Amino acid sequence: MATDDVNEPLPAAAELPATEAEKQPHKLERKWSFWFDNQSKKGVPWGASLRKAYTFDTVEDFWGLRETIFQTSKLTAQAEIHLFKAGVEPKWEDPECANGGKWTWVVTGSNRKEDLDKGWLETLMALIGEQFDEADEICGVVASVRPQSKQDKLSLWTRTKSNEAVLMGIGKKWKEILDVTDKITFNNHDDSRRSRFSV
Repeated sequence: MATDDVNEPLPAAAELPATEAEKQPHKLERKWSFWFDNQSKKGVPWGASLRKAYTFDTVEDFWGLRETIFQTSKLTAQAEIHLFKAGVEPKWEDPECANGGKWTWVVTGSNRKEDLDKGWLETLMALIGEQFDEADEICGVVASVRPQSKQDKLSLWTRTKSNEAVLMGIGKKWKEILDVTDKITFNNHDDSRRSRFSV
């Protein structure tokens, strides 16, 4: 039985010009929208300053936007950045969010600005990269900067509040993505003051 000489060098790969397909933008599974809100003005009803900033559906657009604009470290006090599926407003009243809730990670400590930035980026990449098994049950994510309380937050919004197995799957996966040992808690939108469960 003949054997190939494993020590024989492989032929060098030729440098090939990029094909037209390789030059095309890398499409995402779905469209996403960045939103911005600044709640620093007193007496203004919640949501009055909420604005959709940009909708995108390619990897290239995501990185261009994220690197130049949508970083949590660039937020002012009381501001929020949202990334939600296109067509879903980051409001509890939106039909996609109305029967849901949110997982929340409270970011504290001396490195909270860097930790929030890292958690935000990891969550964005997980969402647009469809890393959640229950991706259809996720509406989006909100980053909130609250320097007065020294507690910044990331909140992952869900469409459901009643399917505990789905919610626990989302929570456990998100905690793995965040790579934190901190507890994250789930609250219903209609009763946001009381947590239902945590991981």
